[in-house]
Amino acid sequence: MRFTEHELTQALHGAAKSVLSSRKDVRKGKVDVEVLWSTMDKFERYQLLEGLGSQLLPVLIALPDVEVAANTKATFTREQVTATVEQVIGDAGGKLRRKAAVAMTVALVEVALDKLPVRRDPDGLLKAESEDDIEKALADFQVPDSLEGLEGF
Repeated sequence: MRFTEHELTQALHGAAKSVLSSRKDVRKGKVDVEVLWSTMDKFERYQLLEGLGSQLLPVLIALPDVEVAANTKATFTREQVTATVEQVIGDAGGKLRRKAAVAMTVALVEVALDKLPVRRDPDGLLKAESEDDIEKALADFQVPDSLEGLEGF
């Protein structure tokens, strides 16, 4: 599946915050996940994101291509995710260890997919119903010669 850099970043950050939410102090309600995330230094975030990225990114990229309509998220069935995870993980370890690794990775991928942002329509800048509406919108559009007179310039 082809995801944008922004989508992959959001998915990875969502999965990282989900992993952080399993910490005891967060579960007990002593610390909020967002507060914990913002107080982590860059190296701590790097360590968490690098570990998750090495597990999640190969699976996210290997997911089958699906058509994503504008203003929707990419959706995959649990079977598609499981098959992709099994393909990426391979036959490493014993039977029980492999089954546990597949289950854990499937859960992480599903959390990451849930955190994907809504895909925006790149052509959505012009909301038009017909070709005449597009031509009219383009005719009314004017590019200024300079930015003088605009606030902040």
